[in-house]
Amino acid sequence: MGVGRLVGAAAALALFMATGCDRLDPPADSAYAARDFGGPTAASCSHFVPERQALFGDLHIHTSLSNDAWNFGVRMGPEDAYRYAFGGSLNLPLGDDPLARTVAIDRPLDFAGVTDHAEFLGEQSICLDPESAGYDARFCEVMRSGEGRAPALVRQIMSPFSARTEEVCGKDGADCAARSKATWRKNIEAAQQWHDTSPDCERTTFIAYEYSSFRMGSNLHRNVIFRNSTVLQRPPSYIDLHREWELWRVLQEQCIDSGTGCDVLSIPHNSNISNGRMFAVDYPGAWSVEAKAERARLRAQIEPIIEIMQHKGDSECRNGLQGVLGAVDELCDFEKFENQAFRQVVGEDEAPGQCYTGPLADWVPHLGPDCLDRKSYVRHALVQGLMEEQEIGVNPFKFGITASTDTHNAIGGGVQEANFPGHLGSGDERPEQRVQFTAEYAGNASNNPGGLIGVWAEENSRDSIFDAMQRREVFGTSGPRIQPRLFGGWELANDL
Repeated sequence: MGVGRLVGAAAALALFMATGCDRLDPPADSAYAARDFGGPTAASCSHFVPERQALFGDLHIHTSLSNDAWNFGVRMGPEDAYRYAFGGSLNLPLGDDPLARTVAIDRPLDFAGVTDHAEFLGEQSICLDPESAGYDARFCEVMRSGEGRAPALVRQIMSPFSARTEEVCGKDGADCAARSKATWRKNIEAAQQWHDTSPDCERTTFIAYEYSSFRMGSNLHRNVIFRNSTVLQRPPSYIDLHREWELWRVLQEQCIDSGTGCDVLSIPHNSNISNGRMFAVDYPGAWSVEAKAERARLRAQIEPIIEIMQHKGDSECRNGLQGVLGAVDELCDFEKFENQAFRQVVGEDEAPGQCYTGPLADWVPHLGPDCLDRKSYVRHALVQGLMEEQEIGVNPFKFGITASTDTHNAIGGGVQEANFPGHLGSGDERPEQRVQFTAEYAGNASNNPGGLIGVWAEENSRDSIFDAMQRREVFGTSGPRIQPRLFGGWELANDL
């Protein structure tokens, strides 16, 4: 590690440790308890294919309820996102006008799920409401003005000790809790409104959100997708649950095992910028083989599929990694978003080194993606999973492959390359912004329109699509609606 990176790591550690004096304790697990938010009973679909049909969707969509999208000037909410995804239009910013551009999808999706960041759902609602008690808090002033916004928000999603503050959230965090639940309800209502429960089954929506851990500067984001209208009353965020296995536990206890009919899965994404942490197998805090196996089993249950492609690049594989046998694969040079990310963090003149994987590796601070490891890529995670099964008796990485857009413009399924309007609001609103490598727009030229998730399902319904995801009968594309279908196994039925 060079001197510059040592200084950067020290600065990151100082940033993580900077905490306020009015930090609040996280909510009790019972605060998330699942309940049925109702809605009409879905009819059986008139178009039912026992042999299953290919359906296409996007399960990674951000709207103005996500703080970063709002800061990009996007003012379209979940209802607008669903209108776009299923064939309508919406408005995007240009200059000072947040509604200047009108865009429409070229081909409607079969299903979609809005996945706004759980982090800051309550805080943003408070900070944008002049009547709220926390409106004049320093955090809110920073959020609204944009000056110093990045460090203030990044510290919350990078710090291993992230917490809400009384200045914004009120005594015991009650104000943020109430606002978060109310904002979450907007997401739920939009999904319920756009879900087609008639026999036509033209549109399927999923209630969903994103858990956005960037702990210690490594991307560990996940999209949480619920089967039906029985969902958690409040979406657990990284500010509440600092470890991904804490999220899995809450999803299991408060949803899957709650006896309410709640069911859920989690889809990791952008392992390509995780500094080898997305598929790490050091199991922090789980010291025995039994404890490691239990955590691996929980992960395998909650995370049967993974997002391999989106607007921040491809996470399948990479050439030149240590510990990987075989010849160069030219397809592993496809959409390497992390190359520009490395240049921004490490510097133009220094190549990223190998990630540290020794004791306490999960406590090594990063200022973003700054090192290489095969455990940042899905192809090698599949191999690692087989090794884990030999070691601890459980394969935590038996993934089905998916893709989505990660749009922050509310344009789920907006993958067309011709007339691509960008995915980052004012951050890439003009064509010249999408191709420049200037400091202000450094990452844009490495972005792409994103991908789509495909499933093989009997019908276009929540249960049928969710079942397909759980059994991993899925695929991901970089946008085209191709229909790959493969069969493999032992003792297959003769009439398959």
